[in-house]
Amino acid sequence: MLAIFLETLPFFALIGLGYAARRTAFFSEEATAYLTRFVFYFALSAMLLRFSATLDIGALFSWDFVWAYLSASALIYALVAGVALARGRPLEEAAFEGQCSVIGNVGFLGIPMLALLMGEAAVGPVMFVLSIDLIVFGSLVVAVVNGARDGRMSLGMLRSIGLGLLKNPMIMSITLGLLWARTGMAIPGPADQFLSILGAAATPGALFAIGASLASKSAERIEVASWLSFAKLVLHPAAIAVAVLFIFDVDNYAGAVMIACASLPVAGNIFILAQHYGVAPQRVSASILVSTVASVVTVSLVIGWLVQV
Repeated sequence: MLAIFLETLPFFALIGLGYAARRTAFFSEEATAYLTRFVFYFALSAMLLRFSATLDIGALFSWDFVWAYLSASALIYALVAGVALARGRPLEEAAFEGQCSVIGNVGFLGIPMLALLMGEAAVGPVMFVLSIDLIVFGSLVVAVVNGARDGRMSLGMLRSIGLGLLKNPMIMSITLGLLWARTGMAIPGPADQFLSILGAAATPGALFAIGASLASKSAERIEVASWLSFAKLVLHPAAIAVAVLFIFDVDNYAGAVMIACASLPVAGNIFILAQHYGVAPQRVSASILVSTVASVVTVSLVIGWLVQV
């Protein structure tokens, strides 16, 4: 367990470095925003495109994998959203609390860390998890919020969801990479080198950006944030583990990667959505902060357990 903790420590140290740089004003809020955009639109997209272009989607795809992740995540989502409704929170807030309980920082933290800790073969399952998060749960929260406000589903809302997915560079990079993989051709040398150099900036850039963005997060409503962090860091991976080990026929390695993905802290993009819609941004912010700090220990415990089993 100590060995796993020491392997994950450099990742969290980079997050800590970004946090310190922002807190000391060495790195401004504007610089943080631009670094995040560089990672999101360029470095991480290059990494995903290069990885997905080498994947055999037919060999990797499994409906058991998809249903295991979807069903277990939906269960935790419904539980947490139900608790929020029982506390008297409106449907929009319940949707965002449910989002916090199942959407982890798979893109910025999961891909680079799990590729190193579990091998490059982990990238395929990680991308499946990322795609489900973005397409299913990312669309769900938008649909619930707009539906609750308008009282109905509208064509404009569906168009907005579709355009949002098309504009997401992670979805587009994975799609383009898989389309290239279908051709059976290798990426031309200069293009591969270009993607490799640009993609290499994703890991340090993403981790530094996470830390810098955390410096502006608030720890208000700590009780709710602690509950949401517990749901994300403990209940979500536990539900995924039950689905993978006892219900669905998921490959052992792919299942282990899925559980590791579920153990990651609350994703930062939920705060962007919460701020955009004006729905509990401080609560989401606190959940990101608390879960990220706690994940220094919990992620090591989960991966250490996965290595042993």
